[in-house]
Amino acid sequence: MSPAPDERDRIRAAMDRILAGTPEHSNGALTIVALAQEAQAPRNALTQRHPDLKNDFYDKVRARGTMPDSEKRLRRQVTKLKELRAADAKELTALRSDVEALVGVLHQAQMEIRQLRQQLAVPDSRVRSLPTQPRPRVPRNGSI
Repeated sequence: MSPAPDERDRIRAAMDRILAGTPEHSNGALTIVALAQEAQAPRNALTQRHPDLKNDFYDKVRARGTMPDSEKRLRRQVTKLKELRAADAKELTALRSDVEALVGVLHQAQMEIRQLRQQLAVPDSRVRSLPTQPRPRVPRNGSI
């Protein structure tokens, strides 16, 4: 689909209205979406057919010392994601430490079991196994 002949002119006029703070067809946000609405053109006209106008718009927004709303939103999201990543890294470090401690305790328990079994195998040992008691039956529905 070819662009309308006056599309570039409409985009430039929309740029001027938004930057002047007098939008007619959009909310006046400093975004490509608002610019496309203001120019009454599809958004892909700015992103695909006229990227030079899109870049020119963002350059003018930055030159005014203001940041586009989309960039503000993305910066907040990046900050939040960095905080979440730092929290995850801290939790991962703690979990790795816990795993190491648990492996150590497991190894120690296995060694003690091995030693006790060896002592049980020796006749006249001081270690004796206790008789096991049957487990109490628990009703299937969980009530006592």
